[in-house]
Amino acid sequence: MSFDPHAPDADPAKPVNTRTAVNGQVTLVEYDPAWPAMFQRQADRIRGALGERAIMIEHMGSTAVPGLVAKPCIDILLAVEDAADDAAYVPDLEAAGYVLRISEEYDGHAHRVFKGPNINLNLHVWSAESAEVDRHLTFRDWLRDHPDDRDRYASAKRELAGRNWTYMQEYADAKDEVVREITAWMERATRS
Repeated sequence: MSFDPHAPDADPAKPVNTRTAVNGQVTLVEYDPAWPAMFQRQADRIRGALGERAIMIEHMGSTAVPGLVAKPCIDILLAVEDAADDAAYVPDLEAAGYVLRISEEYDGHAHRVFKGPNINLNLHVWSAESAEVDRHLTFRDWLRDHPDDRDRYASAKRELAGRNWTYMQEYADAKDEVVREITAWMERATRS
């Protein structure tokens, strides 16, 4: 498995908030045991760039779940004090080689996404107090601990990846239904 550090999204000349075109099917690969080490190298780089401003750095998404198929892209969650305060962290991440691709409000929470140097990655930045931090990590942990739900999610991902998509976000949005179903089951199970 190889990563393309020169993927179109990593181009600093590409305007922020430009959607990623797929114009075809999404490529999924089997879980790669090298992914945690790839994450750790990037986490060390981020920590080196931000120091204590990096409140939390976690491996999230499908590459963080052993046994789950994934797009070959490492997803990283970075929690900072205030994700909307770009001046507090964006210049240092850019100096470390990360390229800002998305700057948005998501469900009332500031959200930034950077592409990374050296490997294909999405670095998601949220405020430490954002509910999105817990949502992503709780879902990751549930899939790690519940192979039946992991496999159900993998099956849905495979089916969706076989369709033709214009933009990557369309594929991501199409997974929402199975994510909601698993999350509802998870919430019922943790309340009992």
